[in-house]
Amino acid sequence: MRGCRHGGRQDGTAAGRRGGAGWGQGWGQGQSPRSGDAALHLGGDRAAERARAGAAGALAGDPQEGVRHQPLLPEAPGRGPAPRQPRRAGRHGERSGDAETGMRPGKSCGESLGVGIEDAFVAFHVDKVLVSKYLKPLQIGELAPDQPSIEPTKNEMLVKDFRELRATVERMGLLEPNQLFFFLLLAHILLLDTAAWLILFYFGTSLLPFVFSLLLLTISQVQASWLQHDLGHLSVFRKTKWNHLLHKFVMCHLIGASAKWWTLLHSQHHAKPNCFHKDPDIDMHPFLFTLGKKFSVELGIKKKKYMPYNHQHKYFFITLPPLLFPTYFHCHTFYIAYTKKYWVDLVWMLTFYIRFFYTYGSLLETKSLLAYYFIFRMLESSWFVWVSQMNHIPMDIDYDKNLDWMSTQLQATCNVEQSLFNDWFTGHLNFQIEHHLFPSMPRHNYWKVAPLVKSLCAKHGIEYQCKPLLTAFADIVHSLKTSGELWHDAYLHK
Repeated sequence: MRGCRHGGRQDGTAAGRRGGAGWGQGWGQGQSPRSGDAALHLGGDRAAERARAGAAGALAGDPQEGVRHQPLLPEAPGRGPAPRQPRRAGRHGERSGDAETGMRPGKSCGESLGVGIEDAFVAFHVDKVLVSKYLKPLQIGELAPDQPSIEPTKNEMLVKDFRELRATVERMGLLEPNQLFFFLLLAHILLLDTAAWLILFYFGTSLLPFVFSLLLLTISQVQASWLQHDLGHLSVFRKTKWNHLLHKFVMCHLIGASAKWWTLLHSQHHAKPNCFHKDPDIDMHPFLFTLGKKFSVELGIKKKKYMPYNHQHKYFFITLPPLLFPTYFHCHTFYIAYTKKYWVDLVWMLTFYIRFFYTYGSLLETKSLLAYYFIFRMLESSWFVWVSQMNHIPMDIDYDKNLDWMSTQLQATCNVEQSLFNDWFTGHLNFQIEHHLFPSMPRHNYWKVAPLVKSLCAKHGIEYQCKPLLTAFADIVHSLKTSGELWHDAYLHK
C-alpha cells in the first residue's frame, strides 16, 4: 500500500507527488497544482468520499451543495470527526463555480482522484483560488519519499505534455469568452421563439402555419439546449454567478428543465465518459440497449435478455431519439429537482409552463395544444439524441480503467468535421474531443486548439477520430447492430 507520512501512520492514497505546496498555494499563484497534491487529502476511500461531497455543488453555485445531500461521514479510526466547512464562499455571495463538479455524491469528482484529480479540478473549475479554500482542510500530509508520483495505469509523459498544452491554451487566451458571440446566439434563440408564436397569431392555426411554427420552436429549443450547455460549463461569462443566473433563465425558463439536474448528470459524464456505472449517459445499458462489445458479450454469457438486442439498431429509431425528452427527461428533471429540493429551479421551471400554455393556449384548442407540445418535444429530442450520441456510442465503452485525464477523454470521444452548418447544428459539439479536454473553454475557440490536440495525439500514438456528420450518425446504428449481434451470439452459443 502506498504510504503517506503523517504522524507516523500509513494512509492509502490514490496517487501523488511529494511536496506540500498544497492546493491553495499553487493555484493562488496562477499555477497548476503539482501531481498528487490532491492525493494528500484525507487518504484512501475517505478522501474520495470527502472530495465528492465537498465539490458536489460547485456547478450549482455552492461548494457545499453535495454535503447537504448526503449523510455525515463516519469518523475515521483514531481521528475525530471530519472537519466541517463553511457553507458560503466569497463576501458578495459569489461562490465556487465550476463547469463540471455538480455531481451527485458518490460519483465524478471523487472518482477523478483516479484520473489525477488536479487535471480534473483545473479543467472543471474557473475560480481556482476560491475552490482551494475548500480543499485546504482536507490535507493530511505528504507522501513518503519512496512513493511514486504517478500511478502505473497513467502515462506520465502524456500527463506532463497535456499540462504543458493546458498552460499554452491559457497563455493564448483560449479560455476567454467572446460575449458578443453568445449574445447573438441568445438573440437568435429569442427571435425564433417569438416568431414561432407570431406565426400562429397572424396566420392562424391551419396545417401550414402549425407545421412552420413547430419547426421554428424546435430550432429555438435545440439552440437553447446548446447555449445552456455553454452556461453550465461556465464558458460564457468570466464571473461564475452570471453563468449560473443566465443558465437558470435559459435552462429553466426557456426550456423547462432544471439547471442543477443537468449539472448533476452532465458532470458525471465528463468525469468518466463511457465508463459503466459512472457515466449516466450510458445507463440505458442493459435495460433498453446493450452497449459496447465487452458488455454485450458479458450480457449474452449471463443469458440476460431485457430487450431483443439483436434488433436494437431497428427499434432505436422509434425509442430513444423521439421519446427521450417527452418521457424520461420530463419525469427525471422534476423528480431530481423535487427530491434534491432545488426549489429555485422548480419555480423557474414553472414559469416556462405558465408562459407556454398561456400564450399558445390562447391560440390552440386543448387537443391541438397538447399535440403541438409533444410534437416539438419529440423533434427536439430526436435532434438532441442524434447529435449527443454520435460522439460517444460508437466509441469504447468499458469499466473505469483509471487512466490519465487525456486518455480517459480520448478513448470515449470523437469529432465531426467542421463546417458552418455543422458548428451551428451541433452547437460546436462536433469538436467533442476539445470540449472534453477543456470543458470550460468557450466553444468559439475549439477550432483554434484542435491542431494542438491533434499534434499531441500524434506524438503519443493516440487515435484522433474525425468523421463526416452523416457518417457519425450512421456509426451509431452500426455500433448498436454490432453490439446486438455479439450479444445474440453469446446468448445462444456461449
